[in-house]
Amino acid sequence: MTPTAISAYIFGAICPVSGEAVGLVLPWCNTDAMNAHLAEISAAVAPGAHAVLIMDQAGWHTTAKLDLPDNITILPLPPKSPELNPVENLWQFMRQNWLSNRIFESYEQIVDLCCDAWNHLRDRPWRVYVHWSSILG
Repeated sequence: MTPTAISAYIFGAICPVSGEAVGLVLPWCNTDAMNAHLAEISAAVAPGAHAVLIMDQAGWHTTAKLDLPDNITILPLPPKSPELNPVENLWQFMRQNWLSNRIFESYEQIVDLCCDAWNHLRDRPWRVYVHWSSILG
């Protein structure tokens, strides 16, 4: 029997000022998933506030098929520049601390561990503050 690869994708956004975090763990990474994530972010933005999302140019981030809420603006990064994307360091931190070097028994375990990892990060807003302060000076 050949092993089948199954995946879970963490969609996450964290406000570097308030530490407010919104995340979804989904079985696919596409425009529909991104639209679901944008809806979650939009619902978490304070009334009268506006969110600016810094994103790479992955296809699901830049497609004209996105349903972009009025309280969100996307700030695209230049192509092929992960070093400019502040969330890349957070993904790496999550992998190093909670997700790597594991054998998963089931898809449900993958989803549960992804949710746990996101919640651990969300509960440590200083990780975001420290990272952003190094970028913003």
